[in-house]
Amino acid sequence: MNDYVVKALAYDGQVRAYAAASTETVNEAQSRHHTWPTASAALGRAMTAGVMMGTMLKGEEKLTIKVEGDGPLGPIIIDANAKGHVRGYVANPQIHFDLNELGKLDVRRAVGTSGTLTVVKDIGLRDHFSGQVPLVSGELGEDFTYYFATSEQTPSSVGVGVLVNPDNSILAAGGFIIQLMPGTDEEIISELEERLQQTPPVSKLIQQGLTPEELLFRLIGKEHVKVLEKLPIQFECNCSKERFARAIISLGKEEIQDMIEEDGKADTQCHFCNAEYHFTKADLEDILHEATK
Repeated sequence: MNDYVVKALAYDGQVRAYAAASTETVNEAQSRHHTWPTASAALGRAMTAGVMMGTMLKGEEKLTIKVEGDGPLGPIIIDANAKGHVRGYVANPQIHFDLNELGKLDVRRAVGTSGTLTVVKDIGLRDHFSGQVPLVSGELGEDFTYYFATSEQTPSSVGVGVLVNPDNSILAAGGFIIQLMPGTDEEIISELEERLQQTPPVSKLIQQGLTPEELLFRLIGKEHVKVLEKLPIQFECNCSKERFARAIISLGKEEIQDMIEEDGKADTQCHFCNAEYHFTKADLEDILHEATK
């Protein structure tokens, strides 16, 4: 099944909901970065939340998420846009621990419990919207829930889960975001809270093979959900040799001249997708010529 996000309304527009199947997307990230299981779970949870948040945007808008905890994983960086494209990486991809007391991958230990979650949105204006909150859990679902409530003043429930195969590939990944609109009836809030408390962890539901639509039906009640849109999602990086060439130009003429004289070449690598770009001496001379125009 190809990955996708569904956007939905519930209770006659009083609740907004998103759900994602992101197994192939997270698997692409795992294979590019060679992440170990606990790192895969952390990266996959953040990517799944990020791609759903991206689909809340419009047109050419995009966002960047940075999770900086005090755990050994180091920063998690996610880029997503309104078209369902997402990319991401972790500073230390080869991180893995024994399962936690609940028998789950110990994401909290990898991420850490002290630090920040930052979201920067580029919505086409000169100034970007930026929101930052302290980490409250390190499990990431709770941290994104706290971000929405605190930074965007939108009461939300965020669930994200990743299951990893013995060979380190991704067995299943997905998640949901349920948000209350201003003025939601108290009875609806109580009903949703009760349903969420009684629902198994999202990773269990993903393991059962629920589609994003079925995930929302389980969480909210099929009779209350109106699916609005289904959007394909995928891992996609917009890096290119031309972009890296522009980055080299920005280093300045002296730095480029030193590259030519000392190494006679330059090797670069994209953090997001691990693609490598090689610049020969002739390439660097062309870049230096461009920089001196």
